[in-house]
Amino acid sequence: MGVLDGIRIVEIAGIGPGPFCGMLLADMGAEVILIERADATDGAMLDLGKSAIVNRGKQSIALNLKDSRAIDAVLRLIGGADALIEGMRPGVLERLGLGPEVCLARNPGLVYGRMTGWGQTGPLAQSAGHDLNYIALSGALWFAGEPGRPPMPPPTLLGDLGGGALYLAMGILAGILNARGTGQGQVVDAAIVDGSANLMNLLLSAHAAGQQPMERGCGLLDGPHWSGTYACADGHFVSVQALEPQFNALLFSKLGLADDPDFRQPYQPRHWRALRERLAAVFASQPRQHWIGLLEGSDACFAPVLTPVGAMTHPHMAARGIYAERDGVLQAAPAPRFSATPSRSAGAVPSPGEHGVEILRALGLSEGDIAQLLSTD
Repeated sequence: MGVLDGIRIVEIAGIGPGPFCGMLLADMGAEVILIERADATDGAMLDLGKSAIVNRGKQSIALNLKDSRAIDAVLRLIGGADALIEGMRPGVLERLGLGPEVCLARNPGLVYGRMTGWGQTGPLAQSAGHDLNYIALSGALWFAGEPGRPPMPPPTLLGDLGGGALYLAMGILAGILNARGTGQGQVVDAAIVDGSANLMNLLLSAHAAGQQPMERGCGLLDGPHWSGTYACADGHFVSVQALEPQFNALLFSKLGLADDPDFRQPYQPRHWRALRERLAAVFASQPRQHWIGLLEGSDACFAPVLTPVGAMTHPHMAARGIYAERDGVLQAAPAPRFSATPSRSAGAVPSPGEHGVEILRALGLSEGDIAQLLSTD
């Protein structure tokens, strides 16, 4: 059933990093009960329906959270849960009667996970925002781009998911471990500004050691350094990042550039633009498959740049079963992998409210009360 078998999570439906955190925990075997709002108009940009991969493997119940009886049902669920996930603006759950004080009074061992962009406190706590805003303020956006051009990160990955969902999942699991030893729950304040700033520590280490200038585009890991992506003759792209001497020596040798004087000092910034231009011309001379045949599988630190659809059929990705389709939706398999308690295969995406009756029956509610709670009238 997975490494988290026996863990119960109650998730208040939201968008972005909160649901993604719930998916990670469900993938690893936790029972995740998703409370969707029967009266929802949550302002979501997209109605993903059965394509909502972030809801896979969860149980869904739809409740009108303006009804006190529904709030009581949620509190009953929380009473038997290890953790709660919510991603509302600070104060929203308190106004509904589901704030930390109420929930921890019902279940003192509960880990109350709160997912926001700005955090529960601070001058911006009540302001709206999105991934790009949070990583802009935290400093995590700064190195994402070329010098002289506006920074541009990959969508949602760095802030919402890397700095948000993953830190919330880690915080919830750490909180559960602590609660099992002490009997005491707590609130986990997972803010994307906090997590994305924390992700900067490796680059900040390199900066402190004099290896990563704060000026964008002037370090080994960013900007016009010759490691990067290149266009091929057929319009496809490849990537090279052979940073260490033994790796770039092999790369240059395979490309027939080992004896070229321009490539004998690859760590000198004054040579980088010229090296990049030379490599661009080399890679543009042949289609991508030529470079795959020449470089892939060697220590030249090479990989083709693939779409997710293309990645699914790549021999390495296919051998590990990283991508698959379920119910016609392309999705990545659960990660990481466990030797003794492997994660289950990707679960189905529930329809809103699909498991409502069985969830409420398990709480001991009568059939009449269940019918009233789940009524759409």
